[in-house]
Amino acid sequence: MGLFTWSEKSPAVLHSGGVIGPDERLPWPQTGLMGVQHVIAMFGSTVLAPILMGFDPNLAVLMSGIGTLIFFLITGGKVPSYLGSSFAFIGVVIAATGYSGQGANANIGLALGGIIACGAVYTLVGLLVQAIGTRWIESLMPPVVTGAVVAIIGLNLASVPIKNMAANNFDAWMQAMTFTCVALVAVFTRGMLQRLLILVGLIVASLLYALFTNGLGWGTPMDLSKVAAADWVGLPSLHAPVFNANAMLLIVPVVVILVAENLGHIKAVTAMTGKDLDRYMGRAFIGDGVATMVSGAAGGTGVTTYAENIGVMAATRIYSTAIFLVAALLALMLGFSPKFGALIQAIPLPVMGGVSIVVFGLIAVAGARIWVDNRVNFADTKNLIVAAITLILGTGEFTLKFGDFALGGIGTATFGAIGLHWLLSRGRAQ
Repeated sequence: MGLFTWSEKSPAVLHSGGVIGPDERLPWPQTGLMGVQHVIAMFGSTVLAPILMGFDPNLAVLMSGIGTLIFFLITGGKVPSYLGSSFAFIGVVIAATGYSGQGANANIGLALGGIIACGAVYTLVGLLVQAIGTRWIESLMPPVVTGAVVAIIGLNLASVPIKNMAANNFDAWMQAMTFTCVALVAVFTRGMLQRLLILVGLIVASLLYALFTNGLGWGTPMDLSKVAAADWVGLPSLHAPVFNANAMLLIVPVVVILVAENLGHIKAVTAMTGKDLDRYMGRAFIGDGVATMVSGAAGGTGVTTYAENIGVMAATRIYSTAIFLVAALLALMLGFSPKFGALIQAIPLPVMGGVSIVVFGLIAVAGARIWVDNRVNFADTKNLIVAAITLILGTGEFTLKFGDFALGGIGTATFGAIGLHWLLSRGRAQ
């Protein structure tokens, strides 16, 4: 494969259930549709994370597109990943800025300085990996650890759709309707329709929701008035960073979580495709680090390789990096369109919650697949204990505080998995 070129596969591959590898692509029309699906998959979390931190969600979408293009260029178009807003930053950003949870974050500059510092450290880790390889990381994070970390990324997010996206019993039923729609598309359709299971399921569920609410008056109706009022083209709000030592010390440790996420994601894609992407690990870290710095410099959130998109790849078995080039360009354009942002935000929350249940579940299963593909031996008590404790720490949002710094959920699970594996490997009985 030459630089940024892909061997074209026939659409017939879809009907035979074949895999499209990172260095392959479908014809551009089908590739474009898959790119749209990945944009939809990332959109919920990429919009939700900045809202929770008081950032501009349209700017976050724009920077996710720019960040993905940066990642694509630095990795030479070899690693299929999308960069979106990282949830790992939410807790530390709120702690560093004192954000109340309502409206714009008045101290956003402090967060941006910390995000840029975190991206810089992340880039240095990537340069180190590029120079000496990944063995030192792999010794700290073998398959039992990376599988657990990937799994808890999905499990930790499970409470978002379950607790926050269904306000009442009707909404819960709409969530169930949505993931049922996605499941039916996934199992009973074939070809491109099956590969677009998230997008098709979301559209069908949204239409059914509109029928039940706007048509039959059973729940909160869909409101498209904000879509009609929004401008087609507009600039998102930009902000300048403020470099404060305390804020940076709070935010920089997130780099460990980003490294674990990225490592786990690449391991997951390697397991799913059968192609060894480890040699691009350093460049992937550098790409993510640089993208985080660029995003922070403009006023956007810290970014990370997106598990949602890996979940979509797991379901579709299409790993072409061309899809992510298309998705990045779409996000770039959509970031300048308040109307599109309004349209996405008009998607009923229960419908987005039902889709999230599917995607987050696929992430968790991708972690389990790392264990299976690497033949992790759970008859070994060490592996059993590491995985067991990690899953509960991450799923239960176990939090440890160090002064003003709080390490919760994914952070405690990540550090816990690494620390437990190292501790239990020292001088153990053979």
